Amino acid sequence: MEYDVIVVGGGHAGCEAASASAKMGKKTLMITININNIADMPCNPSIGGSAKGIVVREIDALGGQMGYCIDRTHLQIKMLNVKKGPGVRSLRAQGCKINYPKEMLSRLKKLKNLTIKEDTVKELIVNDKKVHGVLTEHGEKIYSKVVILTTGTYLNSDIMCGHEKHKGGPHGEKNSKYLSNFLKENGINIIRLKTGTPPRILKSSINFDEIKVENGDNKILTFSNFYKATYDIDKQIPCYLTYTNKNTHKIINDNLDKCALYSGMIKGIGPRYCPSIEDKVVKFNDKDRHQIFLEPERSDDIEYYVGGFSTTMPHSIQEKLLKTMDGLHDVIITKYGYAIEYDAIDPLQLKMNLENKVLENLFTAGQINGTSGYEEAAAQGLMAGINAVLKIDNKEPFILKRNEAYIGVLIDDLINKGITEPYRLLTSRAEFRLLLRHDNSMIRLTKYAEKYNLLNDYEKKKYHNILGEVEKLKNYLNNTYVTLKEVELFLKQNNSSNRNNKILLSNLIKRPEIDAKDLLRYKNQKYDDDVVEMVQTEIKYKGYIDKTINEVEKMLKLESKKIPNDIDYNKVSNIATEARQKLSKIRPLTIGQASRISGVNPADITMLLVYLKKEYNHD
Repeated sequence: MEYDVIVVGGGHAGCEAASASAKMGKKTLMITININNIADMPCNPSIGGSAKGIVVREIDALGGQMGYCIDRTHLQIKMLNVKKGPGVRSLRAQGCKINYPKEMLSRLKKLKNLTIKEDTVKELIVNDKKVHGVLTEHGEKIYSKVVILTTGTYLNSDIMCGHEKHKGGPHGEKNSKYLSNFLKENGINIIRLKTGTPPRILKSSINFDEIKVENGDNKILTFSNFYKATYDIDKQIPCYLTYTNKNTHKIINDNLDKCALYSGMIKGIGPRYCPSIEDKVVKFNDKDRHQIFLEPERSDDIEYYVGGFSTTMPHSIQEKLLKTMDGLHDVIITKYGYAIEYDAIDPLQLKMNLENKVLENLFTAGQINGTSGYEEAAAQGLMAGINAVLKIDNKEPFILKRNEAYIGVLIDDLINKGITEPYRLLTSRAEFRLLLRHDNSMIRLTKYAEKYNLLNDYEKKKYHNILGEVEKLKNYLNNTYVTLKEVELFLKQNNSSNRNNKILLSNLIKRPEIDAKDLLRYKNQKYDDDVVEMVQTEIKYKGYIDKTINEVEKMLKLESKKIPNDIDYNKVSNIATEARQKLSKIRPLTIGQASRISGVNPADITMLLVYLKKEYNHD
C-alpha cells in the first residue's frame, strides 16, 4: 500500500494538512487513533480570540477548513477589541464540541483523494535519513513520499491530577507510546511540555442570577471569507462571568502540596499565557480575585466549561474551590480538571517549510512543534500540507513572510527563536499587525490559495468578485467630488463641517466622525459591507499603513540577502559564541532570518555581512 502523503494524527493540524494535500491532488492517508476524535476540542471548544481569530481568517483565505466549520457550529460569536484599532480586532466564537468535529469529518469525507484509517503509528520507515512511510502498532507497513506528524498532546503523554498519574491522551484515551522514542533515536531533540484543562459543570447546578451575562454580538459575523453565516443572532447561547475570591485563594494556598503542579510531579513547562488557577494565585498574590468564564460546550446547553480555572488539584479540592464562587455554591462537576504532560520536538530543527532538518521527507505541525491552541495547530497543518505537496513536485516551498500573515509570524518565531514553553500567538508578536488585519485576509492571501488549487469554483468566483468590488469602490471614492450642498445634511447629521465647496469622498472618509457605510448609503451606492470596511480602513489609516510599508521594505531588503548553504560559521570572525552556535544550528536562509534569531545581535549581523562580502562577493 502506498500513498503520496501520510498524515499522522486527526486533530486540527492533521485535518488541515490532509485537506490541503488532498485538494492539491495527492493520494493522502490520515491515520488517527480514534476517528470519532477527529478535530476534537479537549479543552475549551472556542475558536479565535486575540490574534488567533485573524489566524482563522487567514486559514480560510488559504482554502482551509476551520473557519467554515466553526461558522456552522458555533453557539456564540463576537468581535474582540472593537474599541481599539483595526490591527488588533479579531473574532472569537464559542463552538459546540459535538457538532464542530462532525462538521469537519463530513467535510474531510467529501475529499476524493483522502482516506482515513484508525490505527497508531509506532515508527517511521527510515532509510539513509529519509522517511518513506510508517509502521503501525499492528505491524502494517504503509509507504509514502512524505509523512506529516500532527500528534498533538498524544506523544508519550501522562494525565495528572492531585498525586495521581497515568499514561493516556486527552479524555484519558490511548496515547502514542513508541513514536517519541523512535524520533529521539533518530537524532530529533525531544522536549517535555505541559498543558491542562478546567472542570466541566452541570448547567442546572449554576445560579445564573448571581453572575454577569456575556452575550454574543448583535450583528452577523463570519470567519469565512467566502460563505455567508447561517445562524440566528437571537438564538446565541450566552456565556457568564464570575470571580475567584479570598476564600478560593486560601484553599489553594493551603493545599498546594496536594496538586500535581506544585508537588513536583510535573516536569514539563506549561503555557505562560494560559496558567492554572494555582499558578495565578501563587504568582499574582497581590490580586484579590481572578476572572472565571462559564461557557457552554454543546448546543444542548447541558455542560459548561469553567474558563480560567485550569487545575491539577485533587477532585475533592476542585469541588471546594468552585463552591466558593458566586453562582457556583451548589455546583455539580461532570468532569474534573487535569494536566497533561507530553513530548514535543525542538522547532529549531525545522526548516521554514516545516520539514525536519534531520529526517528528510518528514514534516511536523501543531503541538508537536511546541505551540498551544487549535488555531496555531491548524495554521501549521495547512502550511505543512501545502509544502509536503510542493516537496513531492520538486517546487519551491511556500513560505509566508512576517508582513504577509500572522501565520508567517508564527512559523518564523518557531524556527528562529525556538521555544521554552508552549508558544501562543499574540498581536504583540506581529510588528506589522496594521497590515495583518481581520478585514483584508482574503486580499492578502487568497492569491496563494488559487495558485495552489485549494479553492473550488464558487470560492474562486467569490474571490475575483471581491477584488473587483474593492477596486471599483476605491476608484469611486478617489475620483468623486461632492459639493457642500450635496452633502450638507449628511455633514450636519454627523457633526462634521466643510470649509471647501468641493471635497473628494475619500478625503471626507478620512475624518474620524464619518463612517463610509453611512456616506455610501447617503449617496445611494451599494457595496458589500466587508468591502467597505476594508477600503475605509485603508483610507482612514493610510498614513500609518504607509509608514508600516516603509518598515516592511527595509525588512525585505534583508530578506533578499541570501546566505550560501555551504557557509562555515566557524570561519566568521568576531561574532559571539552564542550567535555562532545558533547560526550553525538553525542555518538561516537570509540575513533577515538571521537577524531574528534569539542570541544573534546587530553586531553579529554586521560581521556576517562583512564576511559574505569578502568571501562570496555579496553586496
